[in-house]
Amino acid sequence: MALAVPPPATESYVVASARRTEVHGPRTIELYPRSYATDGSLAAHVRFALRHEPVDLGVLVAALKAAEPSELEAWVRSEPTGAFSRRAWFFYESFTGRTLDVEDVRTGNYVAALNPGKHIVAERRNSPRHRVADNLLGGPALCPTVRRTPRLMEQMGVRLDQEARTLLESYDPLLLARAVHYLYTKETRSSFAIEGETPSAKRTERFVAALKAAADFDPSDKMALIRLQGDIVDPRYASADWRDSQNFIGTTVQGYREEVLFICPRPEDVPSLMAAWMASTRRILGGGVEPVVAAAVCAFAFVFIHPFEDGNGRIHRFLIHHVLAKSGYGPPDLIFPVSAAILRDRGSYDEVLEGFSRPISEFVQWRWAGDGGIVVENDTRDLYRYFDATAFVEYLYDRVADTVRRDLKEELGFIATFDRAFEAARAIVDMPDRRASLFVRLCMQNGGRLSATKRGQFTELDDSEIAAMEAAIQDAIR
Repeated sequence: MALAVPPPATESYVVASARRTEVHGPRTIELYPRSYATDGSLAAHVRFALRHEPVDLGVLVAALKAAEPSELEAWVRSEPTGAFSRRAWFFYESFTGRTLDVEDVRTGNYVAALNPGKHIVAERRNSPRHRVADNLLGGPALCPTVRRTPRLMEQMGVRLDQEARTLLESYDPLLLARAVHYLYTKETRSSFAIEGETPSAKRTERFVAALKAAADFDPSDKMALIRLQGDIVDPRYASADWRDSQNFIGTTVQGYREEVLFICPRPEDVPSLMAAWMASTRRILGGGVEPVVAAAVCAFAFVFIHPFEDGNGRIHRFLIHHVLAKSGYGPPDLIFPVSAAILRDRGSYDEVLEGFSRPISEFVQWRWAGDGGIVVENDTRDLYRYFDATAFVEYLYDRVADTVRRDLKEELGFIATFDRAFEAARAIVDMPDRRASLFVRLCMQNGGRLSATKRGQFTELDDSEIAAMEAAIQDAIR
């Protein structure tokens, strides 16, 4: 059966050899001996996938939509209380909107829709007709999945939030207050810099204010998202609603021709996708999903929908902070400047985004429009509804680790060193605070010495005073 969907992260094959697993980058190949061979029917393939593999909803839903209902009905009737037949039945009716001609299950234990040993799951909500515990991260209109890979399990076990708390406990509260203020500004400037922008003082102030209130933001409030978009973009490009035109992400090559890198959902699909995104976000934030996992799923699903003409990337990164703050992840009132970590290694950010955009590109039929825009000619909704978010979760864990172990540590260390250097310099010459601060900052930027090009800024100091202050600053740095 040829399906117009990207291949799953895990592929299984029957071979004339022993059972083994091969890992090729993000893809896993599972090889099974001939004793695992099926009869080739849809029911047999679905049973095998549900038994042995993590669920790829894109593939599963596409297969179920193409299935003959009679084949599934026969399977369910032959195994009315079977775990795999009930799960297949649940997925079919939930994701196709069709109803099989079979009676409700009356007895037996509930079985999980997703195997918690293979997937990150949400809190259950029961489907009595199938006696299936729906533990999906979303619903039929939007449902990312996250696999429990060895790398992800290792990342989840590190407890970066506790690592950050332990780090902060060793610093003075007044120093922490100064560091936190700077980190909010650093996150704002870095998030804009990723988009190639330098925000004005007013836009910086508005975004910092939004970040500080991130825990109280309501992502299920459409107007709150629209107001946030208006706060962070040039007023001329503020939106009053979801976008009503087809957009794409591209880059200019050879000075004039545009290369298309990612085609966003069709404008007529955006309202339903965003309604589903809001419902999925409510479900994920309702409990049971680890905060960094929840942040990655919510934020990346949003940016793939791209509901606005401008500002989507910055809102996407804001949503990371919203979910972490809402979940109480990390010390209170502290921000992990993930955008600074992203900016340091922009290539890995582009790579993880392309991990979504590249596989779906061959299934999007489009053409150039006369105005330089594009027109999408086929139904692409399901390409954005059901995707494997594992790589995005693993990526975000790495960025949070980077911020805790580099940005927080470096910023706190810099401020503590600056304070020691400032007091030592002031003990030699009782300069006004602003002058002393400038002197110390210039010296710290130059290995503890005032550069010759900056000497003219401090004509009131003689050479012996400067030498003594430099020595005191170098001691503070050591």
